[in-house]
Amino acid sequence: MSETSTTGDPRHPTSDPSTFFALTEGETTTTATRRTGAEGVDAGVGLTALLVAAARAIETHRHDSLARDVYAEHFVRAAPACTDWPVSIQQVPDGDDNPLWGRFARYFGLRTRVLDEFLHRSVGTGVRQVVLLGAGLDTRAFRLDLPADCVVFEIDREGVLAFKQQVLTDLSAAPKTKRVPVPVDLRADWVTALTSVGFDPAAPSVWLAEGLLFYLPGPAETYLIDTVDRLTTGGSALAFEAKLEKDLLAYRDSPIYTATREQIGIDLLDLFDRGPRPDSAGHLAAKGWSTSMHTPFDFTRLLGRGPLPEPNDALEGNRWVFAHKPGPDVSSG
Repeated sequence: MSETSTTGDPRHPTSDPSTFFALTEGETTTTATRRTGAEGVDAGVGLTALLVAAARAIETHRHDSLARDVYAEHFVRAAPACTDWPVSIQQVPDGDDNPLWGRFARYFGLRTRVLDEFLHRSVGTGVRQVVLLGAGLDTRAFRLDLPADCVVFEIDREGVLAFKQQVLTDLSAAPKTKRVPVPVDLRADWVTALTSVGFDPAAPSVWLAEGLLFYLPGPAETYLIDTVDRLTTGGSALAFEAKLEKDLLAYRDSPIYTATREQIGIDLLDLFDRGPRPDSAGHLAAKGWSTSMHTPFDFTRLLGRGPLPEPNDALEGNRWVFAHKPGPDVSSG
């Protein structure tokens, strides 16, 4: 087994996470709150969780659905900020020609499908701990047929998880496996919060960072990746989404970003961190992980539906990274 050597307790990183999530120079607290959506799902990054929920609802109702999430539309309808958003493509006047609710929503449906399959493959090898970083309105613990002895840890801010729990409680929804919400901001000591509710760094785990890293400053992304490495043993896996554009503003007038701003008032480029991005896939490879990187379009071609490249494409730099930490085949005991 090839693992990075560390000193001290791997459950407690040596650096203060707040150091890496500090405000950029000149950024006010008000601006930071807008960017992070610190209060819940009604602003900032929190509002993007509702965007993804609306996309999953639309995907669910398609005849050629890539992924189904029957809870998604209930999140949309429960939030005052988006009660007039569509939850099926039939509610969109221009249908699939709409850059936001057509192409972009289908992208989120494709991403959901691909990460669902990654998670299923991981638990198929015997992994029984799932960690969702920035879980948002993820309902994998409710909608996927995971092993009964699997535990899904959902890390996100208290306001986001509370909103999700209220909606699910109102629906009398029950998870199909053990679910452990971990209400903590990723800028705080989430490692202690995670390990204190039963996560075991000595057992293999699978981690998803879906639509998370490009909101973080580069050093914060590296810190997060290093922390996952410290908290995992051989046989573990990680999937995350990255953006490779050197200048995000070059795509400001792209159809996707323009439609998102104009139709629902979310300026993604105002939320994304525009500093240099680290090579997290290469960073993991240097630590002994095996990694593969793909464009979303690779899976569109594989599955026969989803977005394909187009001019001035806001998805051009998106990459999905899949990483595995070498170790024994846990399925053989």
